Amino acid sequence: MDPEDDQLQTNQSIHLDGSHDSLSHDINWPVVLQNAGPYPREAFDFVREGLGFTVERIMVHAHAGGLHPTQSRHITGQQLSLGLRDFAFDRYGMLAPAVLRHWNILRTEDFGRIVYALIEAGVMSKSDEDSFDDFAGVYDFDEAFAPEVLSRRLCRG
Repeated sequence: MDPEDDQLQTNQSIHLDGSHDSLSHDINWPVVLQNAGPYPREAFDFVREGLGFTVERIMVHAHAGGLHPTQSRHITGQQLSLGLRDFAFDRYGMLAPAVLRHWNILRTEDFGRIVYALIEAGVMSKSDEDSFDDFAGVYDFDEAFAPEVLSRRLCRG
């Protein structure tokens, strides 16, 4: 399945299939890496861990806002893209853009390609409403990771 040809509706919702433990050792990594494109395995680990970070963050915000978080771990492609941006800030600080570039992640569509390769491998799952297009143009990397933006975020703590 080529994610570019996916014709499902927008409003991406994906969830981890199982626990937050390490990726299964029975995944055929050469096939996964070939299907996704020019991303190293570290990029896949980053997306998987960033998914957990994003889900937890959304649930905490829902609870703090007086909403009862649902048992569902579904999040949108847009939410995941934004969560991965924040996860990169938290994990790598000022080096976040350099790390992502090193992994060939240059735009939010790259996150989508990685997610869909993990879906094909059975590591993640999706609903009928999912679409690769939900990862398209969520934000501009040059703007999101500009030095002044990074500096402001780091000063806020």
